[in-house]
Amino acid sequence: MIATKTVVTQAFDGQKPGTSGLRKKVKVFQQPGYLENFVQAIFDSIGDVTGKTLALGGDGRYFNRQAIQVILKMAAANGFGRVMVGQGGILSTPAASCVIRKYRTFGGIILSASHNPGGPDEDFGIKYNIPAGGPAPEAVTEAIFARSKVITEYRIIDAADVNIDVIGESDLAGMVVQVIDPVADYAALMESLFDFGAIRALFAGGFCMKFDAMHAVTGPYATAILEGLLGAPAGTVMNGVPLEDFGHGHPDPNLVHAHDLVEALFAKDGPDFGAASDGDGDRNMILGRDFYVTPSDSLAVLAANATLCPGYAKGLAGIARSMPTSAAADRVAQALGIPCFETPTGWKFFGTLLDAGKATLCGEESFGTGSDHVREKDGLWAVLMWLNVLAKRQQPVADIVREHWAKYGRNVYSRHDYEGIDSAAANGLMDHLRGLDLKGKALGAYTVAFNDDFAYTDPVDGSLSTKQGIRIVFTDGSRVVFRLSGTGTEGATLRVYIEQFQPDVTQHHLDPQVALADLIALARDVAQIEARTGRKEPTVIT
Repeated sequence: MIATKTVVTQAFDGQKPGTSGLRKKVKVFQQPGYLENFVQAIFDSIGDVTGKTLALGGDGRYFNRQAIQVILKMAAANGFGRVMVGQGGILSTPAASCVIRKYRTFGGIILSASHNPGGPDEDFGIKYNIPAGGPAPEAVTEAIFARSKVITEYRIIDAADVNIDVIGESDLAGMVVQVIDPVADYAALMESLFDFGAIRALFAGGFCMKFDAMHAVTGPYATAILEGLLGAPAGTVMNGVPLEDFGHGHPDPNLVHAHDLVEALFAKDGPDFGAASDGDGDRNMILGRDFYVTPSDSLAVLAANATLCPGYAKGLAGIARSMPTSAAADRVAQALGIPCFETPTGWKFFGTLLDAGKATLCGEESFGTGSDHVREKDGLWAVLMWLNVLAKRQQPVADIVREHWAKYGRNVYSRHDYEGIDSAAANGLMDHLRGLDLKGKALGAYTVAFNDDFAYTDPVDGSLSTKQGIRIVFTDGSRVVFRLSGTGTEGATLRVYIEQFQPDVTQHHLDPQVALADLIALARDVAQIEARTGRKEPTVIT
């Protein structure tokens, strides 16, 4: 009989989960007891786990397989009855949410640092998702953090590693380890939402697309669904084999890091449609031929065309967007006569709205879009919804978006990221902005309607979240927003969001950097970005 060991340990500083779990460098997680402490803190904080089922998987990055073995042995020692683990340790974040919801597991552990680089010297992450399928709310993450600060021991069994490469069941000290096909349940869910027949006909008619999986988790999903179920030609999926270091790439689907895809779509006679997803499969970038669709516009266009898809044929209950996301979706919601909710950044804030049936589609400007089918943003879902719309409308991406602007007006929008800046300087910049009283004052050609630090009271559970981003909103509706991102592992990332509504269709063709030039300069000046950070230009512009 395999015995359970109780290992004496000491608490580590800084095991506070961020918006999407605990993210640190691999070498931090490799410290003896570091991963074990955090996993035990999770198990100690979520209630009685005896006999319960846990979902488990990750994005395949470096240290994924080793961490899974540790978690399996700790789950057995803590009394779980079954763990459903993706074959090879692979389970995209939206697929994990799908599994949790379909099989009603007692939540799940997802191993990923999302769009952050992978490898021995790069990033790793771990988070717990609740039984509803979404990221743990703040009450749970705070309980985990509190436990991590006082933990003195963890429980684990001393057993050989489990073979997670063969589908089937095995016994681990009385706990069932069930290795599952990571794609099957997710693919079945997608087929229930979208008109696969119409999309197959689209490809059969010569429609050409490229999907860049960025050597990350969506490779197997995209290959099985796009090239398998939907009949797209072999080679449609680029970089489709998940690699521990993502092929030395940065699995963040934006115009900078998905450069090969961008070059293909902006080349003469390029594909009709292009898309990319990130490290764990929950983000997406959408491109038409010689045309980039901002995530804010993507949410709005999908909402306006949702009833073309079988899973949304009855219409939407509501739309939710993060505060920094443009108000393009608000205009669609108003036209449809449905509510549009403005939440802090972080998918967990959408969870209560989705669970309460108040929203159907959700989106964040950081390349995240999703719906009530799971409780995570979902990159491949967004791609399939676009394909469904394209199959039904039989128009190029650019025409669909331009028609949308002509009907609703264009929220001209851009995000400027300053990555890896000194944390003290970044916090000083935010404190400077918080201290400003700008109401009624002129900044260049603009007059400030109000400025504040965004706070959110959840309309379902009444919870309050403060300091969610500094807004400067002008009397014409234009605005600039400043946030520090919580997704990195080193330094700080300052995100600056610039937005202006443009109803004049003759101005819709302008490049956002040109159309927003005055607001961009104003934002840099009022925040004193160069003086405080030493940065003259952003690292990434989207």
